[in-house]
Amino acid sequence: MSAEPMPESRRNHLAWLRGLGEAYYDYRGELRSFSAETRIAILGAMGCDVSDPGAVEREISEFDASYWQALLPSVAVVRGGSNKVVMGIPADRLEERIDWRLRQADGRELVGEVTAGALAEVGRIELNGQMLTRRELMLPDSVPLGFSELRAHLGAGKSGRCALISAPSQCYEPQSLATGERLWGVALQLYTLRSEANWGIGDFADLEAVVRYSAASGASFVGLNPLHAMFQTDPGHCSPYSPSSRHFLNTLYISVPAIPEYAVSDAARDLVSSTAFASELERVRKHPLIDYSAVSELKMPVLRILYEQFRREQLTADTARARQFRSFQDDRGETLRLHALHDAIALHLCEGGLCAPGWQSWPESYQRPDSPEVLAFEARHADDVEFHAWMQWVAEDQLSRAQRVALELDMKIGLYGDYAVSVNASGSETWADQEVYRLGAAVGAPPDALALQGQDWGIPPQDPQSLKRRQYRPFQKLIAANMRNFGALRLDHVMALFRQWWVPVGFGATEGGYVHYPLDDLMSVLALESVSHRCLVVGEDLGTVPDEVRDAMARFAVYHYKVLLFEKEGDGSFRRPENYVARSIATATTHDLPTLLGFWSESDLKLRDELDLFPGEVVRQRVYEERAEDKQHLLSALELQGLRPTTPASAADPFDEALALAVHSYLAGSTARLTALQIEDLIGTAEPVNVPGTSREYPNWRRKLHLTVEETFESQWVQQTLRDVDRARSG
Repeated sequence: MSAEPMPESRRNHLAWLRGLGEAYYDYRGELRSFSAETRIAILGAMGCDVSDPGAVEREISEFDASYWQALLPSVAVVRGGSNKVVMGIPADRLEERIDWRLRQADGRELVGEVTAGALAEVGRIELNGQMLTRRELMLPDSVPLGFSELRAHLGAGKSGRCALISAPSQCYEPQSLATGERLWGVALQLYTLRSEANWGIGDFADLEAVVRYSAASGASFVGLNPLHAMFQTDPGHCSPYSPSSRHFLNTLYISVPAIPEYAVSDAARDLVSSTAFASELERVRKHPLIDYSAVSELKMPVLRILYEQFRREQLTADTARARQFRSFQDDRGETLRLHALHDAIALHLCEGGLCAPGWQSWPESYQRPDSPEVLAFEARHADDVEFHAWMQWVAEDQLSRAQRVALELDMKIGLYGDYAVSVNASGSETWADQEVYRLGAAVGAPPDALALQGQDWGIPPQDPQSLKRRQYRPFQKLIAANMRNFGALRLDHVMALFRQWWVPVGFGATEGGYVHYPLDDLMSVLALESVSHRCLVVGEDLGTVPDEVRDAMARFAVYHYKVLLFEKEGDGSFRRPENYVARSIATATTHDLPTLLGFWSESDLKLRDELDLFPGEVVRQRVYEERAEDKQHLLSALELQGLRPTTPASAADPFDEALALAVHSYLAGSTARLTALQIEDLIGTAEPVNVPGTSREYPNWRRKLHLTVEETFESQWVQQTLRDVDRARSG
């Protein structure tokens, strides 16, 4: 360190220590620098007081102390049998003995001793007049997978403690895929499902029905949107990628009639059979869009009745069913308690007239989960808190039943879930853990060809330094919660494990900056939970993907996400099926893109026209021209595979079932080990699920399918498509 550093240089050094870069290569390959204002704002969002030179120096000193002066790091990740832990040892103490003790994840202990100087040196620095070294301690190869605790002593007076995470070298991969089988499944947005039995929104009973139909056709999985918990007091906030908590489930997906208490509850069935209730239920069931508020107003009173009955007849008598609920509470622990407490407070305040948009608008005494006022509320409203915990138990019980049914029907994977990259800043997850989330910034993306103004997703990032300080437990618990009931899990925006585009509050999306994350450590934790839960991992890697991410995905056996509309060669032609990456899932489109019918009919472009989403006539004209070229390229690609139908004869002709079947056959013939068929494409839906760049202009996340589950899977056309895909995948 220099004796009198310039404040700017020290601030830049602090930014580097906190993972904030100085520049990046944009989608054109051009180097872009981050402004000083952006860097200062991001450091501020991280909690760094960069206006005070003394505070900057203290931040740097704390980092140096933890990195160079601490005997052991707070956390160390080892994998693949390479059990090395780097220690910080003063150069003048190399003759002293290190005694270490490892309490393993399985409860057993290992002990050992070594002379400090005998350890291999991997770094050296002079800091504040003292020479410090970093040296590698080799632990036995027998360290079991999981979280262990390593303690060490260097002579007298210097000791350390470290959370040791032993991880497998790769994520879990089902034997069927590892041996070359090519599997397929159906992908859907659960809320869009129609049925004669649901209450205006697709539910877990509908999901089970889809599982049974899909399994009968030879499918190996059913893919889903994120099922994360949403907002009890604001059901209309319905984007599954901006949830309240990723630890828990959206209770609107509960099938009320499937709850055991419903069959024996006269009060519940009397309410449901009343004229007013039945009339409203029929209205929301038939409406083409989901009325989330109306669905909530139907379900919540009935759920409350069923909970009260459960409490009286099950909990009081300590039945087997009651013990199952108590076991669920014990297993989910403090995380469940805080989520239920958050939702109970929010509902209580709303009933009192304060339907605030989030906990930041609550009375100050309620904004910290450990405040005396919050604890007093919990004591006064224990039944209300328990009600919200009970709903989570019911939701998970129904979801887990769908997965059990899938596996019993010999699906190789079963349910394929989706994990949002972050949460809404106003939800229970941020309220419960205000150390990890940085609410002074939002996650987004820099400008690219599809979003020239950049993107601000309005969801807060987690602080990488806080994650490391907490031994990656927040990330591990989230991944475990989301793998619990799935055979595969898609990580939205997998690049977030490497770097995230932080947009400081008050800045435009183009004015953000990249903050880097410990990619290998996070991938290792991901692999640990993947193997533990026997859950395949798919990384959504669309857009600009750094080489480091692709390399890590290959090393850790994370599957790629390949979308037909983006799989193109340099000349604009579509990638041939035999050239798809083996470890990938191939699909025609996604929730953020047009359906096949929408793509061919250009209804998505016409919709953007109507909503005035094009930045100018030049761009608009170019997009239409590119679409015409893409359609012709698609016909050419099908022809090369011997799949081109007689209709449509040209890109100008209407879309028909023959073209849809040809596209599905094209993907089914790919070398991708997984293929997903969007349910919208099976039934010929034109309207998209979501139109990026809109909020109120289009009913995002509200559109229902125009056919019921039964009508969909009993359709001769759908049955024929599924048979053809199954035959192609098996060939």
